[in-house]
Amino acid sequence: MSTKPNIIFILTDQQRADTVNALGAHWMHTPHIDRLVREGFAFTNCFVTSPVCVASRASLFTGMYPHAGGVFKNFQRWSPTWVQWLADAGYHCVNIGKMHINPYGDPGGFHQRFVVENKDRPLFLGEHDRAFYDEWDKALHARRLSKPSRYLRYAADADAYRKALGAFVWDLPDELHSDNFVGDHVLWWLEDRKATSPLFLQIGFPGPHPPYDPVAEHLRRYASVDIPVPEFTPAEEALQPRAQAVLRQNMITNNFDSIAWKHRPDRTELLRIRRHYAANVTMIDEKIGQIMETLERKGYLDNALVIVSSDHADALGDHGHIQKWTMYDSVERVPLVIWSPGRIRGGGRSDSLVQLMDIAPTLLDAAGVSTPGNWEARSLWPVLRGELPSIRDVVYAELARDHIQTGAEYIVMRRDRDWKLVYYLDEPDGELFDLKADPEEKNNLWFSAEHRERRDALVNDLLVWSMRSTLQSRMQPSREPQPGMLLQKKDS
Repeated sequence: MSTKPNIIFILTDQQRADTVNALGAHWMHTPHIDRLVREGFAFTNCFVTSPVCVASRASLFTGMYPHAGGVFKNFQRWSPTWVQWLADAGYHCVNIGKMHINPYGDPGGFHQRFVVENKDRPLFLGEHDRAFYDEWDKALHARRLSKPSRYLRYAADADAYRKALGAFVWDLPDELHSDNFVGDHVLWWLEDRKATSPLFLQIGFPGPHPPYDPVAEHLRRYASVDIPVPEFTPAEEALQPRAQAVLRQNMITNNFDSIAWKHRPDRTELLRIRRHYAANVTMIDEKIGQIMETLERKGYLDNALVIVSSDHADALGDHGHIQKWTMYDSVERVPLVIWSPGRIRGGGRSDSLVQLMDIAPTLLDAAGVSTPGNWEARSLWPVLRGELPSIRDVVYAELARDHIQTGAEYIVMRRDRDWKLVYYLDEPDGELFDLKADPEEKNNLWFSAEHRERRDALVNDLLVWSMRSTLQSRMQPSREPQPGMLLQKKDS
């Protein structure tokens, strides 16, 4: 195909890799993502470059690791780069839903943005100066409804709130749930638009990020479904770095995102959380199906590239944790499905290591847009076309101290197919996992005398990688601005 494809990029928030039925999660109901898997190509080992929203998204939309781009944590200013390049290439660029650009209302290179941000973003009690009323806030206010939040839920029933562990049933009209609202907004925009140029449509679903709040209809589907639940033993906990205990206590103390976490929730509690989470994923899957049907009916899929992924995942009790801010695979690994009949063979699958930011050069290549020489993101097309078995032997991730992860100044992960090392700057401990012998990452070998030589070699590899990455991002020639390109401000 020689004409530019319509690009539909669907990014959920905090979705685990084990949430797609067609990829082995037999307990999940995801018929529409399953279709994309069957007819498209799935990468089953896609790792994010940071287990926190903004750092991961900034890396994806700038093509660099967090240390190279200078964005490590939420609330740092950033704005996408390559969206503007698509606009300069003739694409009509639209974002509907969550992007986590900061400031929230920044155009980000898009022609149109319909912003929907966090489900439980408080607009008072310390955050008033940053208050931003998005499309969802406005819709709720127009109906004289209050957005559910940790404060309202706690005030209504403090005991029930604590016992919920972040899992609630959506109790406002179903169409006003944030994921339904975003999906329906996409449908409305597509129906109302007359296509005159190739489309880049970025859809950001706020879920299944907590609170885990599906509508009742979808939760009923999982009422008796047996979902795998982790066991967190004292032996595993004893081997965890000190910073992990600090993170766990912060989650217990501070009620982030309507989760009043606890130490060692029991199996029943964890199963309840996971059923709510699964139901929220199924809600999103249903909207993806409706969006695909509308795109097909309107002719967009005659020549299209559709990508589905997530910015990071969620521990959901794995290793004693909830949410993100750790380097375990259950947090770092996300779904990645790419669909483009005529370009990509149906039913393709690869377990090779890739990074979320590799999506960027992949879709830019499809659009005929060049990428900068200093980018560290790599195109997936050699694997998609069957030319190479892999594009990476190692993946990396970074995490800096923020208001939630307060136990370490800087954490960096190195993972290959057999070994994972997690280095905690200025801390006496870290993590080393033999992924072949211990794929669930329960036996931390950091202090094992038998593995000290390997640990030190991998720490050295991190140093070399950091130096090489910094050199590449700063010294190699960047992409030259094209006529009419809007250059991003350095502080954004």
